[in-house]
Amino acid sequence: MSPPSHFKLNTGALIPAVGLGTWKSEPGEAAKAVAYALKTGYRHIDAALIYGNENEVGQGIRDSGVPREEIFITSKLWNTHQPNVKEGLQKTLDALGVDYLDLYLIHWPVRLVPNETSDLLPVNPDGTRAVDRSWDQSETWRQMEEVYKSGKVKAIGVANWSIPYLEELRKTWTVVPAVNQVELHPFLPQHELRAYCDKLGILLEAYSPLGSTGAPLMSDPEIQQIAKKNGVSPATVLISYHVNKGVVVLPKSVSEKRIASNKEVVELSGEDLATLDGMAAKGKAKRLNTPLWGFDLGFDDWYGPKQAATSSS
Repeated sequence: MSPPSHFKLNTGALIPAVGLGTWKSEPGEAAKAVAYALKTGYRHIDAALIYGNENEVGQGIRDSGVPREEIFITSKLWNTHQPNVKEGLQKTLDALGVDYLDLYLIHWPVRLVPNETSDLLPVNPDGTRAVDRSWDQSETWRQMEEVYKSGKVKAIGVANWSIPYLEELRKTWTVVPAVNQVELHPFLPQHELRAYCDKLGILLEAYSPLGSTGAPLMSDPEIQQIAKKNGVSPATVLISYHVNKGVVVLPKSVSEKRIASNKEVVELSGEDLATLDGMAAKGKAKRLNTPLWGFDLGFDDWYGPKQAATSSS
């Protein structure tokens, strides 16, 4: 049986199983990458305001010639816009040049307070992030539900949310998040979070599925062995891993060759999936993206601020 090409959201809408990630796509590269991906069969683009390239993503969509209604477009509400979801959404719609999104996510369960240092990544005088720890995330979600009901977004969800944060939000939500987009790969399989989200009908999406620059995933001997056995590349194994597990996967690339090959999904055996699922427990656990918010976000494997990187997927 071939792996699925789409999954169904709790709204009833279909979402393509493989999408093009646009995080870290540099100026001058994003538009070409998006246009090429859409021309070669992708129908799912994952964007975010904080990536700083939504104008280019929108240009790529237009350059592709693919009708808007055939494309599943996701973007994310940035932390500084949590008190005004409509405003954050409008900035994204204007940048992309579209009238609606297929999916809109709260990027992090963290509110940042803009100040004279930055509108997007403000810092305090001591150099720490200007985080509002008193902010109630249920208020952000209430506004997300409003834009959902307005029709400007067809589905709403979250990104980088752990079980404790979802449990808190669950007390007040009237619309269940359609998606939780998190870092996900064999070194960070998030088994408990996956089971929790499955129970509530929340679809997981995997960002950084191939790791990132310098990450050991692609060169791992077990992953290479599975790739050799299946006659595919390690990247295809890592992408196929998620689709075989019922997870949307969002590989990022600006290389035409890799964009094309990242679409390939193969069926993996139960034995292969068990091997991939068990890697973290054998001592290979590794999180690649731990932004410096200054507090723990409730993931079991969250390393905390001392080991934090400054990335912002």
